[in-house]
Amino acid sequence: MTRFHFTSSDTELARSALGRLMERYGQSPIGASDVVVALGGDGFLLSTLRQNSGRPVYGMNRGTVGFLMNEYHEDDLAERIRAAEETSINPLAMVAQSVEGHEHRALAINEVSMLRAGAQAAKLKVSINGRVRMDELICDGVIVATPVGSTAYNYSAGGPILPIGSDVLALTAIAPFRPRRWRGAILPKSAVVRFDVLEAQKRPAMADADARKVDRVRWVEVRSEPLISHRILFDPGHGMDERLTREQFV
Repeated sequence: MTRFHFTSSDTELARSALGRLMERYGQSPIGASDVVVALGGDGFLLSTLRQNSGRPVYGMNRGTVGFLMNEYHEDDLAERIRAAEETSINPLAMVAQSVEGHEHRALAINEVSMLRAGAQAAKLKVSINGRVRMDELICDGVIVATPVGSTAYNYSAGGPILPIGSDVLALTAIAPFRPRRWRGAILPKSAVVRFDVLEAQKRPAMADADARKVDRVRWVEVRSEPLISHRILFDPGHGMDERLTREQFV
């Protein structure tokens, strides 16, 4: 017998589904459950994954886009989960130092973004594995995205869609001014990416790790975190590889 732990976002649609599913299938404590069923949208699924590293999470869409979610059906839930395809992903680890000298750490499943925080474009120095690759990048921002996150903000900014299991990261500029035609790079998953903010007082920048923000940063380092693994379950034929391929033909 599959032991479920149900959780939901705060929307009326998700909370209503939570009540019906708990009544039908029961509610196990998180520590005694076989699977976590998350009801909401993509943002809520990411939050659930961060809180339940190592435990499989099966999302059902009670939000809007639901790219990472399965369709919502209340019937045969145990059978669906037993037949599900599992994708394992590693998050990005971000370390950001503020202009006051404080260090902030966060994990991101989708992406880490550097964004201008004032009227003027940000001016950044870009280093990969300790080697300066770009002395000066003037832009509205820059994104380091995982394969899972490559279809989100990264894709909207003109970055590539990365296949799951490709062991690469996408580095994508947001509205670059200088170099004007630089559109980014594809980096090995092992790369350590560092951004130093030039003229930080005149051109303030902020860092964002899956919507967790650090204001007025001096520098940011980003790397993949192989010691943490998140497990996502998808209905057969609708796994991450299929979703990433389909997204490129719409």
